[in-house]
Amino acid sequence: MPADLELRDVSKRFGDVVALESISLEIQRGEFVTLLGPSGCGKTTTLRIVAGLEHESSGSVSIRGEQVNCIPPYRRNVNTVFQNYALFPHMSVFDNVAFGLRVKRVPRAGIGRAVGQALEQVHLSGFERRRPHELSGGQQQRVALARALINQPAILLLDEPLGALDLKLRKEMQLELKRVHREVGITFVYVTHDQEEALTLSDRIAVMNAGKIIQLGTPLEVYEHPRTSFVANFVGVSNMIEAVVCGRSLDALVVAIDASLQFKKTTNNPPALNQRVLVVVRPEKVRIGRGEDGLRGQIEDVVYLGNRVTFVVRLRNGMIIHAEDQAGRLVGGAFEIGRPVAVNWDPADCLLFDPTHGQLVE
Repeated sequence: MPADLELRDVSKRFGDVVALESISLEIQRGEFVTLLGPSGCGKTTTLRIVAGLEHESSGSVSIRGEQVNCIPPYRRNVNTVFQNYALFPHMSVFDNVAFGLRVKRVPRAGIGRAVGQALEQVHLSGFERRRPHELSGGQQQRVALARALINQPAILLLDEPLGALDLKLRKEMQLELKRVHREVGITFVYVTHDQEEALTLSDRIAVMNAGKIIQLGTPLEVYEHPRTSFVANFVGVSNMIEAVVCGRSLDALVVAIDASLQFKKTTNNPPALNQRVLVVVRPEKVRIGRGEDGLRGQIEDVVYLGNRVTFVVRLRNGMIIHAEDQAGRLVGGAFEIGRPVAVNWDPADCLLFDPTHGQLVE
């Protein structure tokens, strides 16, 4: 079975600006794949090229084995859901959802059944006669989703569709999207700059930067095993600490951050002695205590978030380290603002990167 979507060496230039640089991507039938990256990284341009709203400068785009480079948008078997919903304000919910079928001249009875089924999928049965202005933001987004799904596209493209919603509603709609995707079995290609959203929704995540796909993998792979320091810093929060290799053997090296913290790290490709490295460790992996073992500093701030607490520790050299207590057990007392502490971590919980090129050196 051919991939639902295949991009081969796709590039896009706007004059002298390179928006995409030879990206390749295969998405299998029924996958939920998210294009994740900062503003200007090329993720929306990629989506628009798949939809036919932009023309690639080079490369090929295929949908279910058919190359679609020269096929106009209305003949591509894709539908797009936008952030601004793009509903017709003068039409009812029923008429908005039915619009695509009427353009295709589907019989009236068939339209009625299809609209009813589509609204049931998005939990909007009974809202058929309402107008868009009578709906909440989340309900409007569900109407836009139903209108896209009713045409049974091979691929549903979603361009930051939850960006205009408040945080609580956004999280609710994330669960709704996962449910709908699971029930309809259509391939979803989703664009967002929200890392948590990408981790919540996706089967796989393509992390993009400067027009390139930097890493493609499952949420677990991208979060736990980033291949570059950019991915480690963009997907979630990471402490990035400069260090130097002060000793090495065939399969391990000794890394020194300062005189108070050295650790041994097993590696298949140890860097040269005295080479500088970037130690990357997640805040939830950092241990905080009042002993002498670790990097010394003092607590500069305590951020209480209910189910977790983040301690902002300023080291003696001025560097800031974030340590996260996910159980919330360390609030107050010995760990209040201004208290001296020491921070450290298990060497297995950190990664080493080349500080110049950002590549993993392990």
